[in-house]
Amino acid sequence: MKKHVVLAFSGGLDTSFCVVHLREQGYEVSTVTVNTGGFSSQELARIESLSPKLGAQRHHTVDARAELFDRYLRYLIYGNVLRGNLYPLSVSAERVAQAAKVVAVAKQVDATALAHGSTGAGNDQVRFDVAFRALAPELELLTPIRTLALSRAEERAFLKQHGFEFPEKTEHYSVNEGMWGISVSGRETLNSWSALPQSAFPGGEIDAAKLAPKPLALSFRHGVPDTVDGKSLDPIALIAELNTIGREYGIGRGVHLGDTILGIKGRVGFEAPAAHLLIGAHRELEKLVLSGRQQFWKDTLGNLYGQLLHEGNFFDPLARNLEAFLESSQQRVTGEVKLTLYPRTWSVDGVRSPHSLMDAKVASYGEANKLWSGAEAAGFAKLYGVQQILVLRAGEENAAP
Repeated sequence: MKKHVVLAFSGGLDTSFCVVHLREQGYEVSTVTVNTGGFSSQELARIESLSPKLGAQRHHTVDARAELFDRYLRYLIYGNVLRGNLYPLSVSAERVAQAAKVVAVAKQVDATALAHGSTGAGNDQVRFDVAFRALAPELELLTPIRTLALSRAEERAFLKQHGFEFPEKTEHYSVNEGMWGISVSGRETLNSWSALPQSAFPGGEIDAAKLAPKPLALSFRHGVPDTVDGKSLDPIALIAELNTIGREYGIGRGVHLGDTILGIKGRVGFEAPAAHLLIGAHRELEKLVLSGRQQFWKDTLGNLYGQLLHEGNFFDPLARNLEAFLESSQQRVTGEVKLTLYPRTWSVDGVRSPHSLMDAKVASYGEANKLWSGAEAAGFAKLYGVQQILVLRAGEENAAP
C-alpha cells in the first residue's frame, strides 16, 4: 500500500514545498488547512485551489474557531493569562488546536504519516511534534523543512523547477493572524532595543486627534463573555467585534520579550485588541466577586496553565487538573464591566454583579461599618502584628553587645 501523509497546510512557501517534495519521496499527500480565525474566504479558496495543483490527492478545510474558543481560549480568559503580563497566547493555542485537527483527519483517512512545515528555529516545531506524537504515536512524523534545512531561495528554486512560481516577498514584516491575536516579526524584533513602528501593525498608524473617547460595556456569564454594549453575541462574533473596535484605537499592541521553548530569548510584536479588553475586564469583575485567596491562586495557577499551553505541554494531565480548577472558579463571575477606549489605551470605569462582595450597606472602606466596633478593630490590629513584635524583640535580645 502506498504511503499516505497528511500535511498541515497553510498555502505558503514552506508547506507548498512540502507537498511537492513528499510526492517525490513516494507519498500520497493529503493537505489540511485548519481555520482558527486567520483566513479570509478568499484566502481559503486560494489554498483549496492550490493544493491539487501542487499534486495533493485531496484537501480538507476544517473550521476550528468554535472549538478553539471552547477548548482553549475560554480557559485563558478564566485564568487572565498574559505571558509576561503582556502577551496573549494566540499562536500557542492555535497551533495545538490545528495539530489536533490534523491528527483527526489523518485518522479518518487512514494515513500512515503526519507532516508539518515548521523550521528548526522556533516554538511551533515543538508544539506540532509533541501534539502529533501524543495523539498519534503510531504514525510516522515528517518535517521536510527542518530536515533539509533549505533556504527560502532554495525552496523557491525547487518549486520553479517543478513549474510553480513563488515570488520573493517584498514586505518587511512577517504577520501571523488568528482569532485571538496577530503576531508581527521583523528586523526590529531580532534585537532587544529597536522599537517596532506603529506602521508595522496591521491596524497601521492611529490618528489620535480624530478618535474621541469611546464607552464600551462588556458582560460575562460564569466567566464567558456574552454581550458587547448589550448585544448578545456568540464567542466568535464577540471576539471579532472587539478586534474591529479595538484595532481602530490601537488597543492591545505591544512587543513581548521572553523565553522560548528552545531556551533562547525571543521577541515578537502583537496586536490583540479582543484578548486585552476581555482579559482586563474579566480580571476587574473577578476582583468584585472572588475572595482574595481565590484571586491569588487563580493568578498563580492561571499562569502555570498558560505556561503549559505555550510550551507544548498541553496534553500533560496537569493541564486538565488546572482546567477543572479554573472552571470551578467562574461560578460567581457574572456581571458587567464598563470601559472607555482612548487612543492606544483604555480604562475600567465601573463593574457590577449580582454576586458582588462589595456592600456599602454593611461597610465602606475607610468610612464606617456595622460588622465590628472600634474596640474590636483595635484588638484585631494588636493581634495581627504580634508575630512581627516577637520577631523584632527576639532580634534585639540576641543582638551582639
